[in-house]
Amino acid sequence: MRILLLGARGQLGRALFSALCRDYPHWRVMALGREVCDITDPDALISVLNRHQPDVILNGAAYTAVDLAQSQPELAERINHQAVALLAREAGARGALLVHFSTDYVFDGSGNDPWREVDTPSPLNVYGGSKLAGEQAIQSLCPHHLIVRTSWLYGGEGAHFARAILRRANEGQPLEVVADQWGAPTQVDWLATSVLLALTQVVKAPDKGGLYHLCPAGETSWHGVASALVEEGCRLGLLAWPVPIKSITSANWPQAARRPSNSRLDCRRFSTVFGIQIPAWEVLISRWLASQCEDE
Repeated sequence: MRILLLGARGQLGRALFSALCRDYPHWRVMALGREVCDITDPDALISVLNRHQPDVILNGAAYTAVDLAQSQPELAERINHQAVALLAREAGARGALLVHFSTDYVFDGSGNDPWREVDTPSPLNVYGGSKLAGEQAIQSLCPHHLIVRTSWLYGGEGAHFARAILRRANEGQPLEVVADQWGAPTQVDWLATSVLLALTQVVKAPDKGGLYHLCPAGETSWHGVASALVEEGCRLGLLAWPVPIKSITSANWPQAARRPSNSRLDCRRFSTVFGIQIPAWEVLISRWLASQCEDE
């Protein structure tokens, strides 16, 4: 099977490439970063598709600067919607399976119940709006697709919330973390592995394709995530001492883009259709921290 991975140099793209190399060495994988294939360049994208003729396209490319998107709406729209629409049109015409990743930010965060795939999206910010538009383009242009909405990514290479918390805690800096936004932190390597397992089933049974939610089980706030990181980090010896973590409201931490207060996702459909057990977010936090000990 020929796999084309786009956005291969990003946080998610690197995790997908690592999982592909480890678990599916028999697949032919072409992993391209933006420097080789900028998905906003139609000629470059079509040229790459013509050259590699993929059976599966994994789109790990996205504009993810949530706050910056408020002042760069055209760029967010171009990457998250217009480029995705072209990709969907080309994948549909070629009969390729398109795997795409979206976000809990397509919802407005109202209520306390976990969001289901059938719930009506209503984004609060430009980023969420552009991601929703990309989803809708895929659904209308590419019959053979797998769209996965996830939440609160951490892990892998580069900057992310968990790494920032550990760094600040290691420096002995007191922390202030929002406690009124609820969801589940998603470890990016677990996400990549789980989606590739689902992909193997969709290839054999296209009727299993469609839109899914996927994040770990359970719920917490950003303050809860930070507290778990510090507590477990101390237990494992990654941190020399605990630091105080003050809980604050979103109003006390003003940002350019509004965040949903309820980012809980109902992932039962993914688990049921693909037969994949979903671990608790605390388990994945502990595993990731243990892996950081091994890397030192």
